[in-house]
Amino acid sequence: MIRVSPFLLLFLIVFQLAPAGAQPQPVASVMFYNVENLFDAEDDPETLDNEFLPEGDRRWTNSRLYQKLVNISKVILNTGSWEPPALIGLCEVENRLVLEKLLMVTPLKTFGYKIIHKESPDERGIDVALLYRESFFDPIEYRCFLPVLGENTVVRTREILYVSGILAGLDTVHLFVNHWPSRYGGLMETRSMRNRAAARLKAEIEQLQLQFRAPAIIAMGDFNDQPSDQSLGKILQGESPFSAGSPSLVNLSFPWENSGKGTLKMQSQWQVFDQMIVSAGLLDSTRNLFCLPGDARILDLPFLLEKDERFYGEKPFRSYVGFRYQGGFSDHLPVILTLRKRQHP
Repeated sequence: MIRVSPFLLLFLIVFQLAPAGAQPQPVASVMFYNVENLFDAEDDPETLDNEFLPEGDRRWTNSRLYQKLVNISKVILNTGSWEPPALIGLCEVENRLVLEKLLMVTPLKTFGYKIIHKESPDERGIDVALLYRESFFDPIEYRCFLPVLGENTVVRTREILYVSGILAGLDTVHLFVNHWPSRYGGLMETRSMRNRAAARLKAEIEQLQLQFRAPAIIAMGDFNDQPSDQSLGKILQGESPFSAGSPSLVNLSFPWENSGKGTLKMQSQWQVFDQMIVSAGLLDSTRNLFCLPGDARILDLPFLLEKDERFYGEKPFRSYVGFRYQGGFSDHLPVILTLRKRQHP
């Protein structure tokens, strides 16, 4: 027997009772994209960025940077939505300069995007950031924190970005943009770092849930783990949208894990590292701003993929294969969340 969670049952009841013409309409979308090594072509002596210099191993130049920026803008403007995303979480960006160029030298310059960014202590110099459209989002607060709980040691990794603000004039949303420690060095050897990141994020979310009544929370990012892994499934406790019980967090990406799809490919296997996780209250269709259980999706546009000659099927069309430049997009596919406005009878 399939058991349906209470908040999903509530949505189904409200949806069925809603009169014709009062169905929930999309009002804004939220995107997350690991853009894979968005570096400028200048040396930063404080970080390990030497690969991405004109004389570096990848022969990274301003012309290649420009092509990368145009490619990213193409993705953002082809999400299939009625409007470009109101909010865009990004990771693997080197600094604010490359974000400013993205918004100045590509077609994105006409959409009124602004930047929230802070330099992180990551040893490679890559950060997370949030782009937002002024006409859709009014920021209230932002801060960054290391994904470490209960320790005073300095960890040279990406910080988690927290931003709160009013979206579409409807509700306050609380956003967390994540890029958790990678699996480089071995899955088991690096697991504890992601578990600590999950514990830190969980603590921040619980603080919001104590402070506000049913806050609208969206945690997005490249978590370098899958939804069912220990960090996300047990520590963060992000449940499937179709789980029984009353979870406080719902991982809308959970159904992708066994679907044969993913956001990046490791040899022949697709993995779901890029995810959208929301507070359960955001699935309540009686509130002004909400989403449905199936409103998160992987953006697998044809131009983001290429034929996988070695492992068959398709794979993400990257900027580089090894050190060979091919002018693609990223080794990750973006993920999109649609948010809806309650329709009054």
